[in-house]
Amino acid sequence: MQKEKIQEYTRRISQDNRTELIVTMYDIMITYMEDARGAFNSQDNVAFKENIRAVDRVLVQLIESLNFKYQPADTLYSLYVYCREELANSMAKHDLEGFNHAKKVLCGLREGFAEAAKKDTSEPLMRNTEQIYAGMTYGKNDVNENYNASDTKRGFFV
Repeated sequence: MQKEKIQEYTRRISQDNRTELIVTMYDIMITYMEDARGAFNSQDNVAFKENIRAVDRVLVQLIESLNFKYQPADTLYSLYVYCREELANSMAKHDLEGFNHAKKVLCGLREGFAEAAKKDTSEPLMRNTEQIYAGMTYGKNDVNENYNASDTKRGFFV
């Protein structure tokens, strides 16, 4: 994953509420999947496997965060396990068939969570994070964002 993407996801995580955090995790997985496809196409087997393992680590985090008191958790668990199996098959066979199945499922789930995130008006999970200001200055390819780092008490600490 490129440094710019890592910075973008770090910024998003610091500003996300619960539902937006799940969408960000899906976006991270999809980025790793795109990197894996690129590695596969360039016949870089090591990078292909590393990126699939990165997707698997995010899937494990999603599985561990499921709350089985609520109905969708059972269905999500089954889908996550299915995706993990398909990704493992792709790694073992070194093909994209299972990979494509998993990506289709994960992209569909991401869209569902993105719709739910639009309706979630809860506050960000992290408090006292740096303020991010965007606009008025432009970089080569995007809007520059400025961070206000004057407060030393950031993150989960209050």
